[in-house]
Amino acid sequence: MFHLIERVLPAPLHRALLPLAHRLRDAWRRWRGVPIAGCAVVIENDAGEILLLRHSYGPRGWALPGGGIGRGEAPEAAARREIAEELAMDLARLDFAGRIEEVLSGSPHTAYLFAAVSDAPPQPDGREVIEARFFPIDALPEPLGEITRRRLEAWERSGTRA
Repeated sequence: MFHLIERVLPAPLHRALLPLAHRLRDAWRRWRGVPIAGCAVVIENDAGEILLLRHSYGPRGWALPGGGIGRGEAPEAAARREIAEELAMDLARLDFAGRIEEVLSGSPHTAYLFAAVSDAPPQPDGREVIEARFFPIDALPEPLGEITRRRLEAWERSGTRA
């Protein structure tokens, strides 16, 4: 579906519609309360910095790359797909760093957390992701969302840090 939208809608129009789509999805999740699953990836470079990004929709803070897991899709496959689609990065290795139970948009959410190392420069898709940069772990940008903070803490506890 994403690839069809990408071929049909010009990037500026797609980017302009994403905030509305996000609000509708958020309202739908709150109304339904159905459990959902997603993935997040902590990508370090050789300097020990981590990759954070800003979306064109939703909260304006910095976040980890990742996204939803499709029906029947394995969490690792979803993580690789999201990184490739949104940042044009191919990760040689992904390590499972944990599973986090949280609430997202009023629905129970299972987040599968992965760790990777890459020095490849991220190339934001200009649709969902408008900015992506590596930051030193002790100098993360603000605002950084609470969910992102909890996921980073889980990653640090996991022992998958490079």
